[in-house]
Amino acid sequence: MPTYESVRLINTVLTLYYVEELTQAEIAHRLSLSTAKVNRLLQQARELGYVNISIRTPFQQLFEIEARLKAVFGLQEAIVIPAVGDTSRSLLNALGTVAASFLLERLRDGDVLAISPGTTVQAVVQSIETTRSYQVEVVPILGAIQGPIESDMNYLATDLADRVGGRSYQLHAPAFVETREHCELLRSMSPVKDILDIARHANLAILGIGTVDAEVSRFVQFTALSAADLKHIAEDCGGVGEIGAYVYDIEGRPCGKEYADRVIGLTLAEIQKIPYRIGVAASAAKALPIYGALRGGYLHALITDEAAACGVLGLFDESFRKTHNGLENQHAFRTAA
Repeated sequence: MPTYESVRLINTVLTLYYVEELTQAEIAHRLSLSTAKVNRLLQQARELGYVNISIRTPFQQLFEIEARLKAVFGLQEAIVIPAVGDTSRSLLNALGTVAASFLLERLRDGDVLAISPGTTVQAVVQSIETTRSYQVEVVPILGAIQGPIESDMNYLATDLADRVGGRSYQLHAPAFVETREHCELLRSMSPVKDILDIARHANLAILGIGTVDAEVSRFVQFTALSAADLKHIAEDCGGVGEIGAYVYDIEGRPCGKEYADRVIGLTLAEIQKIPYRIGVAASAAKALPIYGALRGGYLHALITDEAAACGVLGLFDESFRKTHNGLENQHAFRTAA
């Protein structure tokens, strides 16, 4: 145990360092110690638990949520933006700005960047501003979709490449076809096969995360599925979200094979092979799809908002409680037996 004299010396050093904000060299001079001795005393104080550092920045709660998302789901990076405005457009603009900066910080010459469709990815692309050109290639992971030209897959790839000074590829095929046979035929055609091969060799991806809720999902718009189809996907197949039109359940497992067999794009397994994958999605409605995507290990980085992030962690806590209670019940049953 430390003696009274040693603790008194440590307390003096701590007061001078943390309260009076002297440097280690200044403390050493005042106490007639070596700088190395002061350094050792500070380290010893931390090891003994004498130092309690509290950080209270304005958005500390968000930073703590980010840290928990990384710890729980094994993410390399997580960014959670605060609630902004009262419109979905305000949220998209804010998320797009943050995600665009995050992407540019990681973009390097020689990269092959794969992107998925969606309004959130569109917001990211529209927020790209750079003062230099990147020798990169941008490739879609999915065929063309119905709807506004600004959110079309090929348009997004071209727009992003133009904004960073790179080269884009176009996948001239629909995202979703009527039958598995049509899908196999199109996938075998060189113009489609060649572009998908380029996407498979991407080293970076920016991915939108979609919901399969019939009331809010754009999945209906670009796949021509009916509300009844989505109900089947959610209730019978267990689908909770989609990436690149491929549906997965709450554990991130691919599901709805009859629909997956009609998609012209990279499969979830192929997307998982891309070395660095950035997921972008926001709003409380996206909590369940994001949770499934994280459980499936589809993302290395997540950029989202506070409502979605809290929803995701709430789902994790609920799952943890159910698992813990189940184990306790099993233990009690075995003990009673």
